[in-house]
Amino acid sequence: MRLFVISDLHLPGGDEKPMDIFGSHWTDHFARISEDWRSRVNAEDVVLIPGDISWAMQLADAVPDLQAIDALPGRKLIIKGNHEYWWNTLTQVRAVLPPGMEAIQNTAVDIGQAVVCGTRGWSFPTAEEPLSAADQKICSREVIRLELSLQAAVKLAGERPIIVMMHYPPLYDNERDTPFTRLIARYPVHTVVYGHLHGASIRLGFNGVHEGVRYMLTSCDSLKFSLAEVPLVMQK
Repeated sequence: MRLFVISDLHLPGGDEKPMDIFGSHWTDHFARISEDWRSRVNAEDVVLIPGDISWAMQLADAVPDLQAIDALPGRKLIIKGNHEYWWNTLTQVRAVLPPGMEAIQNTAVDIGQAVVCGTRGWSFPTAEEPLSAADQKICSREVIRLELSLQAAVKLAGERPIIVMMHYPPLYDNERDTPFTRLIARYPVHTVVYGHLHGASIRLGFNGVHEGVRYMLTSCDSLKFSLAEVPLVMQK
C-alpha cells in the first residue's frame, strides 16, 4: 500500500463553475489530476482528500462529484473543508458515499500500515491578529474535535504511524506555535496534511518537520495538480 494526498479539488457541484477564473493554470484541472492519479495509484493504495471537494450547496448535488472521484483508483478518505456546504451530518454524508470512499469527522480510520484521523480546523489567533469572539469559539471547538479524532487514532494505531488530515493550515511558515500544533505535539503524530491555501497564499504554508511532526501543504495548485505521496517512514 502507498499513501497519497491531494486537497481542494473544487469540483463543480452540479453547476458550471470554471476554475480558470482563478488563473489559466486551473484550466482542466481535474482532468490533469485524474491523469496523474490513474498513472500512479493502484487499487490497494489510499488517497487522502483534506476538504473543499465540491462547490455543491446541497448533498444530492455533491454526489456526481463524489462518484467522479470514486471512479479513480484506490481507497479514498475525505474530511470537510470550508466550502463543504453540502456536508450535512456525518450519517447523511456516509449514506451517499460510494463504496470506496470514507468520511472522517471526530473519528479515525485504520488503513493497514497507518491510522488516519482529522478535522476541518479553523483560523487561529496570532499576536498580530487575534480572533473575534465568534471565530475563537469555532477554533476552540475544532481543537476539541481534533483531540477526539486523535484519541480515536491512538486506540487503533499501536506502533503504527498516525496521519492527521486538516483542511485549514494548523500552522504557517512564520507561525508554528498554535493551538493545533500544541495539541498535535502531545500525541504520537507522524504527518499532518492540510490544504486551503491557494495562489499567493501558498507561500505562507509550511512544508517540513516541526517538533518531530512532518507537515505537508497539499492544495492541488500548490502540488501543480499532481498527487503527493506521504512517506510512512520519517526521513532523518
